[in-house]
Amino acid sequence: MPSLTLPECGRYIPPPETKEALEYADLAIIDLSKAHTPEGRAELYPQLRDALSTHGFVYAINHGYTQAQRDRIFDVAGVPFTDVTPDEKKIYTPDVEKVGYYAGYKARQFWKVDSDNQILDQIEHYALNMNVAKRPHPLALRPFVPELDEFARHNHFNILHPILRLIALSLELPAETLVEKHNFDRTGETSVRFMKYYRRSKDKEEKSTNVWLKGHTDIGSITILWSQPIGGLQILAPDGRWKWVHHIDNALVINTGDMMKFFTGGYYKPTIHRVVQPPEDQRNYDRLGVYYFAMPDNEVRLLPCAESPVLQRVGIERQCPDEDSPLCETWMKGRTTTYGRSDLKKGMEKNVEEEVVEGIVVKHYN
Repeated sequence: MPSLTLPECGRYIPPPETKEALEYADLAIIDLSKAHTPEGRAELYPQLRDALSTHGFVYAINHGYTQAQRDRIFDVAGVPFTDVTPDEKKIYTPDVEKVGYYAGYKARQFWKVDSDNQILDQIEHYALNMNVAKRPHPLALRPFVPELDEFARHNHFNILHPILRLIALSLELPAETLVEKHNFDRTGETSVRFMKYYRRSKDKEEKSTNVWLKGHTDIGSITILWSQPIGGLQILAPDGRWKWVHHIDNALVINTGDMMKFFTGGYYKPTIHRVVQPPEDQRNYDRLGVYYFAMPDNEVRLLPCAESPVLQRVGIERQCPDEDSPLCETWMKGRTTTYGRSDLKKGMEKNVEEEVVEGIVVKHYN
């Protein structure tokens, strides 16, 4: 009989929530426990449609993990950063510009945050493919692989797939339309990712105007962020102002990315978001994040779901002719290899920088 004792690791002790008076985005909350019945989905999909059409971000609660299970994942999330030596980290740090995806470590000072002032990021992350056994892991993380496999499957089947069904229903498509593009057992780079944001010097904060990760949209289809108490995430609200995303215990923060814009013909546009220095009463802490970045199967072509009655009524906003639509793998590699690395050009809009990926203009917001 297998042991019920979990491997030991350091505890993640979150700081108190900020007491500062911040301007928060007014995001909707959906109850994912209702997504398992036709009646519940009928109730939820208009809520999700409205949330994604306005702010592009939404909270989800009752997702199937208890607070204790969530806390355990944050404990495990610290292991790649605290229990692995710098030399061993190098073994598991791929050449991202060569392979075109994130796997294992991304070191700090890899992305450009402010090119004018030569400011680089202070974010270290560790990524695991949804098939957590696909690639090797550092010795310290190996005892936790069974838990991480369970976590990846939970995100995929109990969170991602229900969200995809609701989006399909909102487009008056069969519920499984988008689920069929996001398989767990096919080749793809959907991943669990742990990200640690390290504090910066006062001088670098001033030079970068406190921006830790410049405004951007996500590469994939759906991003699932496990809410954490250290502030920093901001979204560009419909009124054009940056607003903070508030922490809710054991909630998820979900948003769409570039690939969902392709699938929905621009109906669901990815919301621009960034990470800034935490509020003043939380600045003595490093910021730890847990994510599930979802992408379709590699061979899926990023075409609009033109059969959608909703898209037929409102019109399809194509980013390129259908015959030029990139494969998921092609878009992922194009965006991944250039993100934070390429020299961006000043855009026509204020504080906007641009690059071209697969013939499509990608904007970054400073």
